[in-house]
Amino acid sequence: MKKSGDTNGPVIIKKYANRRLYNTETSSYITLEHLAAMTREGRDFKVIDAKSEDDITHNVLTQIIMEEEARGQTLLPVSFLRQLIALYGDSMQALVPGYLEASMESFRRNQQQFKSAVEGAFANSPFAELAKQNMAMFEAATAAFKPGAVPPGAAAADESVAAKDDEIAALRSELSRLQDKVEKLGK
Repeated sequence: MKKSGDTNGPVIIKKYANRRLYNTETSSYITLEHLAAMTREGRDFKVIDAKSEDDITHNVLTQIIMEEEARGQTLLPVSFLRQLIALYGDSMQALVPGYLEASMESFRRNQQQFKSAVEGAFANSPFAELAKQNMAMFEAATAAFKPGAVPPGAAAADESVAAKDDEIAALRSELSRLQDKVEKLGK
C-alpha cells in the first residue's frame, strides 16, 4: 500500500477516546472518509489508540468497510460473508488471511493487465478511429443545438432538422452502448 516516493513510512493516525482521528502528518483531525481516500490513493497509514498506543489499523479498516457497505456500496456478497464467518475457528483459519491477500493482489494485477490490453487493443485500431469520429460528430451535434445556435422557429420549419434529430438520437444511443461496453470491459 506504500505510495512510490513515500520514504518516511506510514502516516500515523491517532484515535482518541472521543472517536476523533488525528493525522500527525498534516496536524489535523480527519474522518473515516479521509482514511478511505488515503487507502484508494495508495497511502500507507497506521492507526494507533492515543491512550494505549495499540495498533488499531485493522479495526478502523474494518469499520470503513462496514460504512461503505451500509451506504449501499456493497462489494461483499452475502454468500462470501457467510463463508468467511464460517472459517472463524476452523482449522484452516490461519491460512485464510494469506490466501485472501494473495487472491486480491492477483485480482488487482489481472485487472490492470486487462485494462492495459483493452486500451492497447483499441489504441491503433479502426475502432479507435471510429470512436473519435463518433465523438466528434456527437460534439458537433450538441454544439449545434446549444441555445442561440439556431434561430427560434427555424428548426420546426426545416425537415432536415428532424432527420438530424433522429441521427443524433441514434448516435447518442450508440455512444451510450459503446460506453457501457467499455465500462464492462474495464471491470
